Amino acid sequence: MASKHVDYEKIIKQSPNGIVFTDPNFVVKYFNAAAERLTGIKKVNAMEKCFFEVFPQMKPYRDALDEDKLNRIEINEKNLCVRYFENHEKDENFETRKNRVFIMHDYYEALALATELERTEQIMAELQEIIEGSFDGILVTDGEANVLLVNQSYVRNTAIKKEELIGHNMKELINPIWMKNSVALLAIEQRQPVSLHHTTQHGKNIMVTGTPIFDGEGNIKKVVINSRDISEIYELRAELSKAKEMEKIYFQQSTEEDDSFSDKNSDLVVVDEKMKEIYSLAKKISNFNTTVLISGESGVGKEVVANYIHNENTLKKDRPFVAVNCGAIPEQLLESELFGYVDGAFTGAAKGGKAGLFEAADGGTLFLDEIGEMSLNLQVKLLRALETRTITRLGSSAAIPVNIRVIAATNKKLTEKVEEGTFRDDLFYRLNVVSLEIPPLRERTADIAPLALKFIHKFNRLYGQNKKFTYEVMKELESYSWPGSIRQLKNVIENMVVVSNNEYLQLNDLPWLSTASSAADAKKDEMLSLQEALDQVELRILTDAKKKYGSSRKMAEILKVDQSTIIRKLKKYNL
Repeated sequence: MASKHVDYEKIIKQSPNGIVFTDPNFVVKYFNAAAERLTGIKKVNAMEKCFFEVFPQMKPYRDALDEDKLNRIEINEKNLCVRYFENHEKDENFETRKNRVFIMHDYYEALALATELERTEQIMAELQEIIEGSFDGILVTDGEANVLLVNQSYVRNTAIKKEELIGHNMKELINPIWMKNSVALLAIEQRQPVSLHHTTQHGKNIMVTGTPIFDGEGNIKKVVINSRDISEIYELRAELSKAKEMEKIYFQQSTEEDDSFSDKNSDLVVVDEKMKEIYSLAKKISNFNTTVLISGESGVGKEVVANYIHNENTLKKDRPFVAVNCGAIPEQLLESELFGYVDGAFTGAAKGGKAGLFEAADGGTLFLDEIGEMSLNLQVKLLRALETRTITRLGSSAAIPVNIRVIAATNKKLTEKVEEGTFRDDLFYRLNVVSLEIPPLRERTADIAPLALKFIHKFNRLYGQNKKFTYEVMKELESYSWPGSIRQLKNVIENMVVVSNNEYLQLNDLPWLSTASSAADAKKDEMLSLQEALDQVELRILTDAKKKYGSSRKMAEILKVDQSTIIRKLKKYNL
């Protein structure tokens, strides 16, 4: 055995790596000088001992004996890498003998032995990753203007391909048409930063700055060139101006709010030109005690307009504004709600009777929303009240005079309902003295940003938050179709203020984006329960029905369920 060790030692005595041989039972048979130097363990203290007794750091055995694994251990304040392999050889009896070999090297010495080229390539790769993250175009040359690296923003700004830059000298790009000089060459020549207003070959205007970098002896070793698309700066400046204008509009409205206005007036924003015309007409008719019919999709702000008309009337603004949704109250109760009743008028009537909403609004304004859902029988009584300026409580024959202004609203085409025979033409003409049609939010995008600013300020104050919009979120709000119009926008802003953990709201804070993402993730991870699947289908049906039919009464009729069921489920899904 000794002769074999001598042979091994002749071969590996110059190796900087520590080498340890053991027999099949891991008893150390060879321990070279490099192993002593690296481990700080004397050869005499290792020979004829179990390898894992000498190096307990190598346990557990199974991991240590994985030939594909590089084991890293710490011993005597040194970090060593140890690799194991087996050597099979024939002994004097021609039987296969398995020797075990452990090769060690200093982890940090191994790093130091990496070639200069490898280190340079690694540094260049890391630097490339960093500059690729820059919005500005960046190009770096050596002291002779040879291009070393360039990022994609520089390529985008200048329209020069990377392969035309990397490894080339900036002198090669100079031409009398679109590049009469190079800031790299000028910075090298003048030994100071140089800026140029440059027009690219595609007519784009950019600002380019070259900055020389000096070594310890004062020689230029690098030139760093930055480029910025000036047109993009102009666009950003325009967007900033728009944002400031939105903020100005908001703060003007915020400081002009009158405490006598109801909370609904916090939704009042007039930026869109068509809305300005509507509010101008609303202001004009406010002091005339005439009926008004406001039409528009659900959620466009019909009640806000009605409230505005009421508050602009100098005689009525301090009097009641009473709103009732004719489609949300069951038909049998709506008449008693509007006109009131006397004691004993019907089973369950309150003792002493009750005044109706007409009487509650006396001297002020009665707002009848979803007027198109009113039954024909009740339409007759409403028409009589409008014509005579009196009402009669249920169970009584006594006429009670009322001095009110009626503003009606509908999300349906009343002319079509008149043709169908489901709405009286005489009532229609009586209500439609002045008609205001409110466009949906998707047709008045100029109002979206100021409304969003108004709502986020309102909910920040309400919930003690300080959330802000990012540019991306505002652009998404302006491009969204808003099937639920202003009411949906308001709910979305409230949702983000309450739910988001971000001070600056992000795209994934928008409910339709976060819900889509969550739903996709849930679909990947697990199957929905039967109830969850039923709820999703029910939500989709109710959403479509509400959008198409508007009122709970019509939805109940089409879906063949009780109106109370529809009202309960709309509340369940916050529709």
